[in-house]
Amino acid sequence: MDFEELVPLDHPVRGLWAMVEALDLSEFYAAIEARGSTPGAPATDPKILLSLWLYANVEGIGSARLLDRLCERDAPYRWICGGVTVNHHLLADFRVAHGRKLDNLMTQVIAALMKRGLAKLKRVAHDGMKVRASAGAASFRRRQSLERCLKEAQEQVRKLRREVEEDGGASSRREKSARERAAAERQANIEAALETMAELEKKQAAPDRQSPSVVKRRKEPRVSTTDPAARVMKMPDGGYRPAYNVQLATDESGVIVGADVTNEGTDYAHVAPMLDELKRRTGQTPADYLVDGGYVKLENIDVISSRGATPYAPVPSPKKGKNLAADPYEPKPGDSPAVAAWRVRMKTDEAKRIYVQRGSLAERTNAELRAQRRLDRLNVRGLAKVKAVVLLGALALNLMKLVSLGGPA
Repeated sequence: MDFEELVPLDHPVRGLWAMVEALDLSEFYAAIEARGSTPGAPATDPKILLSLWLYANVEGIGSARLLDRLCERDAPYRWICGGVTVNHHLLADFRVAHGRKLDNLMTQVIAALMKRGLAKLKRVAHDGMKVRASAGAASFRRRQSLERCLKEAQEQVRKLRREVEEDGGASSRREKSARERAAAERQANIEAALETMAELEKKQAAPDRQSPSVVKRRKEPRVSTTDPAARVMKMPDGGYRPAYNVQLATDESGVIVGADVTNEGTDYAHVAPMLDELKRRTGQTPADYLVDGGYVKLENIDVISSRGATPYAPVPSPKKGKNLAADPYEPKPGDSPAVAAWRVRMKTDEAKRIYVQRGSLAERTNAELRAQRRLDRLNVRGLAKVKAVVLLGALALNLMKLVSLGGPA
């Protein structure tokens, strides 16, 4: 078979492959131990696996099993493979095992986009996106329930191990070994949940500036036995479900210049970390920094200004019980110079014209990742794996913008 005849010369997959070939993948190849005279099973070229997942993201494919089938059936995926066989285990492991390397690739791609003049960091919108976790609400349990579940899981593992040792039938032994692995995985998840529970209890017991009535109303923490890192968050529809908080920074050209994942439901704590990430990736700070009301704290306005960026964020209206007739745009006693300047600025028509762009930048990126990259519900568990999936989606979006310009400079 002539694989070159599978896709036309102007097919997007060719441009994506050319872009991947231009990237520095030395970190991926350095991890391969079986090479040259070194014994071991031959490794699948990381370039093939990376291209498969990037193109799968372009087409909204997020399942390793489905991608495995497409590699046998659909021309673009067969063209990428070029006769090399893959399986869903290999694909699933590759997607979540290289978070740091994908992060470095993200920096490479942003640098290429900046070199081509597409990403300029003149105006950046920062927004959070709650993504449904791969955990059910019923999997969240309190400490007493977790300890009981751990004892049951340990007993089940011991029982299955005895059965495997005593049973001489090969097929039955394989089946019981699979059940033992599943039980061991559940035990490990419960142990991780108990570790997370201890951290939450320590954090909850720490002294803070909240009133005793607030502390008294706090509920006993609960942790998921399926995904201990997930947290119950308020979703866009007003409901509460297990989720992760994906933080994205989008340049005015639509390029994602910053991506991170947290399990904190609130956004305001992530302004400084995102500015640090932008500085790390690009060596510079945006001229204008646009955030919504979820990030508005006076400390954050000071942080953005101190980094050399101009903050654009809505000024909160006076809270109930305070002077409702007071002009929120007038500087208040105790305001820092940066906060006072922000209040006055946001009253001007020019600032309102600039801030309205936040929706077209941040919300458009969020919608594209949800709809086209299928980042509406996760099928992986744990912060590291979720971040790898998010980085793949951001990489695919950025790479296709670079492909549309004809590839790297």
